[in-house]
Amino acid sequence: MKEKANKKPILVPVDFSSHAEAALVHAAKIADCLEVPVIVLHVVHDPGTMPGYYARASKKKFLVHIEDAAREMLDEFLAAARHKEPELKALKAAHSALVLGLPVSRILEVAKKEDAAMIIMGSKGETGLKHLLVGSIAEQVVHLAPIPVTIVKKGSSG
Repeated sequence: MKEKANKKPILVPVDFSSHAEAALVHAAKIADCLEVPVIVLHVVHDPGTMPGYYARASKKKFLVHIEDAAREMLDEFLAAARHKEPELKALKAAHSALVLGLPVSRILEVAKKEDAAMIIMGSKGETGLKHLLVGSIAEQVVHLAPIPVTIVKKGSSG
């Protein structure tokens, strides 16, 4: 008799980049095969360390509206991915989550809270001085996560 297993989700942290989109598509393909859910996570950075990708979404009262802008960007990112890949059932059914804080710690906290089976995320593959000083978020998640982590670069989702 086949026991019905608890379907642990795949967590996909996104930063709205093309690498994050490739990771989301890759995760949805795996989720479709495994018949597990996908959770798409965006961490709103501490304002002191925010990258510039929020700037295009909100020019007025930036700090007051950052969470709303990030939610809108997350919804648009997910809608665009669904439009490009309509055949992926897990992508169509994916849930999104938005949290505030430092990306690495919040990704790990959400993975634990959601009892994720794995984390799949994009990486820009930065090198040089910036990488040496701070390391990448993806690299830090790989080192600290107690569950499997897959890193996807743009063009490797096929």
